[in-house]
Amino acid sequence: MVYLVDDNHPFRRSTALVLETSGIEVRDFDSPEALLAELEQDRTASAPGKACVVSDMRMPGMSGLDLLEELQRRKHDTPVIFITAHADVALAVEAMRRGAVNFIEKPFAIEVLIEAIRLATVEESPPAGAAATDKQSNPRLAALTRRERQVLELVVSGKFNKTIADILGISTKTVELHRASLMAKLGVRTLPDLVKVYLGYQ
Repeated sequence: MVYLVDDNHPFRRSTALVLETSGIEVRDFDSPEALLAELEQDRTASAPGKACVVSDMRMPGMSGLDLLEELQRRKHDTPVIFITAHADVALAVEAMRRGAVNFIEKPFAIEVLIEAIRLATVEESPPAGAAATDKQSNPRLAALTRRERQVLELVVSGKFNKTIADILGISTKTVELHRASLMAKLGVRTLPDLVKVYLGYQ
């Protein structure tokens, strides 16, 4: 079961249809408030089971992070996957630290979402904040040079390449080279995946 939350009606319906075609039961909502109202009425929805929430990050009214916080307050332990059209690294870090199990950028291949749902509903997710405490011991990060690690820390904090260049006293081109090198060493292609490695989720 997937609870799909997105205020973009065409995207929500098309995504729901594709997931249903793949054998995944979907209940879709146009806002976090609508999902919370449904969960309040249907107490069985909070029972343990193979279910997860797939939610947009930026919506009118409650945001995706607001929804995550409210679910946690209500003791709903359903895993949450965030999707967003905004490549906001700082937002991805905040979401993962608060307990989201995945963060996917739009547009994405539906196979990426299906795999994320499978992992969220089959495998036990790390508790909120737990992975962040382990990132220093991640052997993949140990392969980075000192400068690459500096660039990584600044990228994950949400800094743009030009700002990173100013902070480190190097050219923007050099920042881009370090960024490409560290992503290659870590085996990632997207910013959300980079955040997951940094926080110890991969």
